Formats: sequence, C-alpha cells, structure tokens
Amino acid sequence: MPALAGIPAPRMPIVFKAACPDCRGRFELAAGALRLAIGASSRTTFYSFTCPECGAAVRKPAGERIVELLTGGGVRTLRLHSTA
Repeated sequence: MPALAGIPAPRMPIVFKAACPDCRGRFELAAGALRLAIGASSRTTFYSFTCPECGAAVRKPAGERIVELLTGGGVRTLRLHSTA
C-alpha cells in the first residue's frame, strides 16, 4: 500500500541476527537488546548482548561495516574515550 502524502509508511522493526558462542544458539535481536561501544581502535570497538537462550553475556568485535549497520539500525552507542 503506498504512503499518503505527508504520512510515512509503517516501518518494520529492525532485527539483527546473532549467535551465542556459549550455547551455540542462533536468534534475532531487536536494536534495544544490543549495545555498541566505539573505542579508539578496532580492539576497543565491540558490540554486546545477553543471550536470550542461556543468559550468557556476549561481546564480539565490531568492524566498520558492523558499526555502520548497528548505528543505522538504532542500536545504542557508547563512545569510549582514552584516558591518556
């Protein structure tokens, strides 16, 4: 159905596919279930979530493309600052 002038078309919620390294569960997570931390280097840039199947805290590295996808999808972002 086309959108009427001035009225935006309804949007489907964005979900991200994820996997847990502990229980090997595969699932989809809403943007609100993920956190993105952007540090000064690739070693300090990561995303994290809690596995909905086993409850494990999961932290995975986030390269440029992942950062772009997550920020574009509304994932809350924390910018880490150097203390040096």
